[in-house]
Amino acid sequence: MLCTVRTAALLGIDAITVTLEADVARQGMPAFTLVGLPDGAVREAKERVFAALKNCGYRLPPARITVNLAPADVRKEGSSYDLPLAVALLGGAEILPAEALSGWFLAGELSLTGELRPVPGVLPLAVRARDQGAAGLIVPAANAVEAAVVDGLPVFGANTLAEVVSHLSGDEPLAPARADVASLWQRRETFPLDFAEVKGQEHAKRAIEIAAAGSHNLLFSGPPGSGKTMLAARIPTVLPPLSFDEALEVTKIYSVAGMLDADQALVVTRPFRAPHHTISDAGLIGGGAYPRPGEVSLAHRGVLFLDELPEFKKPVLEVMRQPLEQGAVTISRAAVSLSYPADFMLVAAMNPCPCGYLSDEHHTCTCTPQAVARYRSRLSGPLLDRIDLHVEVPAVPYEDLRAGTSGTDSASIRARVLAARTVQAERYKGTPIRLNAELSGRLLEEHCRLGQAEHAFLEKAVRSLGLSARAYTRILRLARTIADLGKDQALAVSHLAEAINYRSMDRSGLL
Repeated sequence: MLCTVRTAALLGIDAITVTLEADVARQGMPAFTLVGLPDGAVREAKERVFAALKNCGYRLPPARITVNLAPADVRKEGSSYDLPLAVALLGGAEILPAEALSGWFLAGELSLTGELRPVPGVLPLAVRARDQGAAGLIVPAANAVEAAVVDGLPVFGANTLAEVVSHLSGDEPLAPARADVASLWQRRETFPLDFAEVKGQEHAKRAIEIAAAGSHNLLFSGPPGSGKTMLAARIPTVLPPLSFDEALEVTKIYSVAGMLDADQALVVTRPFRAPHHTISDAGLIGGGAYPRPGEVSLAHRGVLFLDELPEFKKPVLEVMRQPLEQGAVTISRAAVSLSYPADFMLVAAMNPCPCGYLSDEHHTCTCTPQAVARYRSRLSGPLLDRIDLHVEVPAVPYEDLRAGTSGTDSASIRARVLAARTVQAERYKGTPIRLNAELSGRLLEEHCRLGQAEHAFLEKAVRSLGLSARAYTRILRLARTIADLGKDQALAVSHLAEAINYRSMDRSGLL
């Protein structure tokens, strides 16, 4: 008998419907054939499923079994096909009524005892099932709350194969899973860190405020112990909260990567990713035989912090050019080409020289000019061009260290950032962009118009500093954000001067 159930395959952070067809024919020699472009884990499902069926007390008759995973031209990978395969075989053997399986989506890995284990990518599967008008979704209990975040889809979590069979046959229906989104949403405002804890460095806090208001990329340069990492770790506390659509998008990435905690049905705070400088290009950008999200995608809608920037391998840094410009990354392999979102705010930190004390008046730098040049040459001009703010962070004076907490706290900075972003949302309504960092082409000319005095000032700066066309564009974007923070409609020389002041790498001749 032929039995059909539905599941899904992952393509990037989205899922496509996979129809699993199991034909259990009692004529001919017993055999098992699995087709439809399965990978190794899917082919091994046969052994897990047959052992789980036997240990749960289900006996399949000797038969010639053919299983097809359609569409046949899409690669199927992972262990999530175990549960739908087991249910389809029970339906084909008439142990389960085939009509009871109509409209259901299933996914889950089976142990040899019939227990259900969690699988990655359940959230995109739930979205797909809802869009396809599914009667319901059955997943492992550990994945149920994650899937239940999707509104309008009945989700049921099971611990064993026997519970799934009892539910589908109507003997012992499972209770639908519920996700308390409201309580999850309250976690957005909880931060263990605050800028009030950072003593001194007011100019760096001002730069962070500008970067957060327009989602600009930021580079700190200063001696060891000056507070670069401390400042970067607090940037998420001044960013606007995620909207539900943004949270769902970020959660899908973490779901596909298998990085959602059991009690984390929804990612409600902006990500902050800080990979070590030994990371590979595949780890940063994503990759593998069947590409998985990298750090740039895991930082989507949040912050990617690269500490000790020159210590990263140069080829690793250069692969960031595409996501920095396009907000997405495309990974091509022989079997598949996938795109992952990667719209993040880049924050980096570096020392001015190998020993770190080139700009420190209290320590003597031991580096030769050649060593300093080699160290800085690890960062290419095109990469630094894509960073809007270059901020020098000197050592904190003792007077600031002995003082009490700083008067600039995260709440006050965040209020100003939210006000500036509200202005941008209203300005760009009906356009494909959201923030000043995305301005280009006609919209850049329209919203960054300069008067005669401003043109003369900027022309002199471009000529004297030898700025590239990309740096010129980023100065205009930065000036637009500075004006928004000051609630100014037109760009003035003061806005341009402050924006140019944040191009310290250009002024030092590094580019």
